[in-house]
Amino acid sequence: MICKHLVLGPVLSFRGIQDGNRWRVTALVGLKSEDGVPAVIVDGDETTAPLLLHEHRGVRYLRYDLSVAMQDQERSVEYGFAGDVATWRFMVPGIGYAPRMTYVSCNGFSDPSGMRKLVRPADAVWEDLIACHDRDRRRSGYQLDKEQLWHEQRIHDQGKQRFHLLLMGGDQIYFDSIWEDIPELKRWVSLSRSDQLRFKVTKTLKKKVQNYYWELYSERWLPKARKDWGASNPSYDAAEAMSSIPTIMMWDDHDIFDGWGSYTAEMQQSEIFQLLFRCARQAFWVFQMQHSLQHLPELSLIAREGLSNKDPQFQPLDWQALREADELLIPILGDQPGFTSGFNVGPVSIVVADLRTERSRNQIMGESTWSALQHWMNDLEAGEPAHPGTNCQHLVFLSSVPVAHPKLTLIEGLLDTFGQDHVQDSSADDLKDHWAHDDHEGERKRLIEILTKTAERKRLRATIVSGDVHVSAWGTAYRSDQSPSANWAHIHQLTSSAVVHPSLVGVAERLFFHVLNKAARNRQDIDVHLRVEMMLFPNHNHYIMPARNWLALELDMGDESGSHLWATWRCENETGFSNHLQSVQPVK
Repeated sequence: MICKHLVLGPVLSFRGIQDGNRWRVTALVGLKSEDGVPAVIVDGDETTAPLLLHEHRGVRYLRYDLSVAMQDQERSVEYGFAGDVATWRFMVPGIGYAPRMTYVSCNGFSDPSGMRKLVRPADAVWEDLIACHDRDRRRSGYQLDKEQLWHEQRIHDQGKQRFHLLLMGGDQIYFDSIWEDIPELKRWVSLSRSDQLRFKVTKTLKKKVQNYYWELYSERWLPKARKDWGASNPSYDAAEAMSSIPTIMMWDDHDIFDGWGSYTAEMQQSEIFQLLFRCARQAFWVFQMQHSLQHLPELSLIAREGLSNKDPQFQPLDWQALREADELLIPILGDQPGFTSGFNVGPVSIVVADLRTERSRNQIMGESTWSALQHWMNDLEAGEPAHPGTNCQHLVFLSSVPVAHPKLTLIEGLLDTFGQDHVQDSSADDLKDHWAHDDHEGERKRLIEILTKTAERKRLRATIVSGDVHVSAWGTAYRSDQSPSANWAHIHQLTSSAVVHPSLVGVAERLFFHVLNKAARNRQDIDVHLRVEMMLFPNHNHYIMPARNWLALELDMGDESGSHLWATWRCENETGFSNHLQSVQPVK
């Protein structure tokens, strides 16, 4: 069986809709070179030959095209290796219908000792998501609650799976272990700051770092200890979910290493940091975006007299030209150096923001990315409420870090004073990552203005979905100069984190939770007419929910008044999971 020889995958990736009726999906697999190139069957037909994305130390990483035709109604599509017993399936929505989506972030541990803080197994939240997605993947004796029963009747009883898309908002893999596992980097951490900045990278170290970034994906995404594909009692983990729900991924700091972009300019530009960033970027391009390494364009700084290099200003890349070389290119926005992408799927449009490529202590996105984002928003076509399958009614903006989140001004000041460039000490850089940090307030205001103006001009609702912070939360950003009835001026912030990483469970973390919850009571006035507020978390008596979780995003198709976007958090507790429901109404 070929599936027993897999080094990685299958990992599904959504590539957008072609010509209004073709659901474009690819599958990444890793196989030892001696296993050849097996055929894959999708929807009863053999796929075209796969694209070789990269070959490394005897392992080929291949991308298969699983794209299929959309029909009037949603349907299930089966795929697998020719002649193999094990098969997988994924759902394809009907033409013009909104996809049912689930969102996760933080699929790992920044510190292995964090595993000891967990009351339940590390993959317990993944197991719950999989059980809610696919009836056939549930353990014997699995019991449904009231919320699940509602989906059981309308989805599972019809032989369907629940989700069409798996949105992964960052930290799909944690590379922080690189500082311990590579001896040269472990010694580098112990050096004085001046010696760290002067440190020269050797060819040997470069090769070790490259190998580490290429090989950790297989170790984490398809662990050798997990059960074989097709086993009667399968593993319930990220691999299981990614093989049956097409993903949309964007990186955050741990996909590079903890705090990338929030160190000083001198440290960010050091040889060690630049080496790790380049290797992480290559691996992200192959494993998370499923593109050939030979198609990855290099970044180059803008050379202009008098221009400071404190905040990186990269030359925009010609992604449109690359599209001619790879028709399955992720829909990356043109004329920007990062990977910010935009998807239009029936009445939902999804913007996936790259907040890491250009990040510095004073910058989240560069000017060309802001321009590309504004241009894409201007081109959005608004939907007609009477015809809910047409164009955009809800804009979902994926920001790895929350835009509406409690602001900890006093702690920010202390860490700005005493926290400097300490790798593996994430306190300072975690807060510096936040949109709400003083250094980023200008860009936070800019983003909220872009979203509210787009919502007003296009007559749609805008919702921000984020992870990163290891808690669940619900916030709002709004124009205070508008009537509450003008709901386009109200942006919901839905924060879901984490699917594996422990939440605030230790003594010090519980103390931090109380500080965070108290700070959440304070309204943030970021301009004369722009405000941010945290709301009491649905079905909970605090603003912050300190629990591992995942989030469902589902639209009803509505009527002449438009479609509601329903958000449901599933939050872990000691005995099971609780449901927390919130809705975003159609524009008025």
